[in-house]
Amino acid sequence: MGRGKGDSRSDRGQHGAPAGSHAAGEGQPAFKAAYEFDQKSAAVPRSVREAAEAYSRDSEQYSSRRKGGVGRKVAIGVLSTMLVLILGGAAWAAVYIANLDTTLSGNKTTEELDAINEVLTAKSALDKPFYVMLLGSDKREGSAEQGERTDTNILVRVDPTTNTINMMSIPRDTAINYEGQGTVKFNAAYTFGGTAGSIKQAAELTGAEIAYYAEISFTGLINLVDAVGGVDVQVDERIDDPDAGPVVIEEGMQHLNGEAALVFARSRAYGDGDYTRVSNQRKLIEAVIKKVQAMPITDIPGIVQEGAKSVSTNLRVTDLVALALEMRDKGPLTIHSSTVPSLPHHYQGLSYVFADYDALRQMMEAINAGKDASLIATTKTKEQLVAEYEQRAFGRPAPQAGQNAGAGQGTWNGGGGGGVAPAPATGAGNGGGNRGGTYEAPAAGGAGNGNAAGAPGAPSANGV
Repeated sequence: MGRGKGDSRSDRGQHGAPAGSHAAGEGQPAFKAAYEFDQKSAAVPRSVREAAEAYSRDSEQYSSRRKGGVGRKVAIGVLSTMLVLILGGAAWAAVYIANLDTTLSGNKTTEELDAINEVLTAKSALDKPFYVMLLGSDKREGSAEQGERTDTNILVRVDPTTNTINMMSIPRDTAINYEGQGTVKFNAAYTFGGTAGSIKQAAELTGAEIAYYAEISFTGLINLVDAVGGVDVQVDERIDDPDAGPVVIEEGMQHLNGEAALVFARSRAYGDGDYTRVSNQRKLIEAVIKKVQAMPITDIPGIVQEGAKSVSTNLRVTDLVALALEMRDKGPLTIHSSTVPSLPHHYQGLSYVFADYDALRQMMEAINAGKDASLIATTKTKEQLVAEYEQRAFGRPAPQAGQNAGAGQGTWNGGGGGGVAPAPATGAGNGGGNRGGTYEAPAAGGAGNGNAAGAPGAPSANGV
């Protein structure tokens, strides 16, 4: 098996389990095993048994604790931590996690947490399907949140009743109408509104009721992949992208360390730009899952501790333990992966991605049913998607089929200094003002020059 250039496997010693601890028997809930072992040999201290029982789903104490969870740092975000618990439960691990949950605090300010809680729906029971917003931000050490954006925006539906996980990526360049800002890219929602801004926009775009979130930084991703000893992924195309990082990754099955994994998740050096990248991001998550599945339980505490430094979430570790007890005996997980149906298009001088809302509605129906939605795609033209976006965002009438060209009136605001304005209509551009601006039309349009109307035919024109 090949390796990504710059990859290094670290020889990590196994983390020993606390004295007197034993793994639960296969197919046997960890907490139950701890209790029965205590009864038979008294090797597990009473305090350990009580701690484990306190976080059992049947415990009233646990039920009351669940209601007050706020931003906690947990290991490997939502998916990998969950699978660590599902696939290798042990009594001592449960106690370790319970302690972690009660001693660590979130890395969000009170104001940030209030804003996040305002846009999240009420927490649902984790024994039923629920949505998690998974965010990967470009936050780095020493940087302030202002100006940061999200490179990873994945809406995750977890269904513990069927052991199914659906991951749907929202391309970072997806056009959205952000309050007070007009048309911006989806990843800019994090710049203007932080984590809460990203969650709100995802909910408005998809209609999903998002109850939970998990956020990880670039540095955190490197640390977490290194914590599991690297991951194996299939690289479909050689990656040599200095903008993503200094690591070159060859085509084929590769073993990636943390630094290489970050390049794999960030690179946009593909013909389709963001679409391959978001697919790679989901591949990386699945690779971490597979790696965790094969790991001995003795390695888990170190992963939990490392992950706790990097990931913020309102999912409590103890919630995940309780969820694991319900999912661990149901067999292997089914993981579906998809991307919001959309097309890229140049708009207002920038490159955007425009969602197909009809196809997205179909995709969400499939995801809500726990089905594979990866084959759902747009059948519309770029011009149609732009017009539908403008109709949704600004209330402008969208052109009907067959009306993408011909006479029409598109105006822009010259106002002496020029301006920029999109228009769903097509045809002549009439610029009023002493200096020109840029007229961007989704279909054919004429050149605007001063106060004169240009002839139809050009898709956009710059007045002078």
